[in-house]
Amino acid sequence: MGKEKEEINYKRNDEQRKDWKKIHEERRAQKRKWKEEKLLKKMEKEAKRQKEEEVIQKEEAPKQGRQHTVSIALPGSILDNAQSPELRTYLAGQIARAAVIFNIDEIIIFDEIYSKESSIEGEFQGVGKKGQANVQMARILQYLECPQYLRKSFFPHHKDLQYAGILNPLDSPHHMRAEDEVPYREGVVTNKPVKAGRGSLVNCGIGKQDVQIDRLLTAGIRVTVKINKYDPSRRVIQGRVVSPVAPREDGGLYWGYSVRLANSLGAVFTECPYKDGYDLTIGTSERGADVDDVNVNGDRFRHALIVFGGVQGLEASLESDEALDIEDPSLLFQYYVNTCPEQGSRTIRTEEAILISLASLRPKLKGQVNT
Repeated sequence: MGKEKEEINYKRNDEQRKDWKKIHEERRAQKRKWKEEKLLKKMEKEAKRQKEEEVIQKEEAPKQGRQHTVSIALPGSILDNAQSPELRTYLAGQIARAAVIFNIDEIIIFDEIYSKESSIEGEFQGVGKKGQANVQMARILQYLECPQYLRKSFFPHHKDLQYAGILNPLDSPHHMRAEDEVPYREGVVTNKPVKAGRGSLVNCGIGKQDVQIDRLLTAGIRVTVKINKYDPSRRVIQGRVVSPVAPREDGGLYWGYSVRLANSLGAVFTECPYKDGYDLTIGTSERGADVDDVNVNGDRFRHALIVFGGVQGLEASLESDEALDIEDPSLLFQYYVNTCPEQGSRTIRTEEAILISLASLRPKLKGQVNT
């Protein structure tokens, strides 16, 4: 009996030792788990802190792109000098080409026969001689600026665009090919369904691939998207919505022009979209000072504006503007220049004046940017 009792006690002690061993192993495993969780939390906290610092540094760091803008203004009535609807359309295309060649950021079309009853809104007749030239030019300019893969979404059939097929392409940097792997793209928000918590799908012209952005937006609007990473193997790639000026300000890219309608010469200045207005204004006229003698050193600018007159010049535009109580157009501008002195032709057409003036003024404006 004594021997059997000893054996029972031995077995019981052995089982207790095994239980304690198991308990110790479980405790050690739990401690390891706690340490790992603590380390993970620490790493997540450190990663979050680094990310916040990167954001702060990015916001504080000076942007590497182009901060300044150059705008041009001209009357839409120049289309009325074209002999046919096709030539009206082609003339507007020449304006667009000149603007893109010289990196113009804004084109303002103003009405040079302004009266207090005039309007830039409503339905108009189209490209015929009775068409509303200001609106027609603005529509053609907007059509050309829009990337080709987006035009069907934003430009339904319209008489003003009847002869758009004869227009030369702008070939601007934001007019991408499907295979181009560039950091920014223009797109249209689609109405495709997405999972809860996901952003909208955007057609950015990348073949059959859509871009999923970081927020839900109304279908049918145009957005500028920054692509996170191109991946041809995926049906959907990731991106985020950015400001339309981000490609210019952050990436240093020319990203096309905006179009604004103004119902008078005065409205070109008073309806400026920039907070502090245009800080450098230049008027062009054969009655202005010789461009070779003009020196803009010291007049640093952030937003420059260059204004062109119609057939009768800026003098006629000023005379018809009932809201402006001055007679000399040179008083409207900091500089009033003749960009083609000693011209061989009696007249210089506005589309020619734009190319001549921008080429003449470009070296004078270079280096005068206020950063």
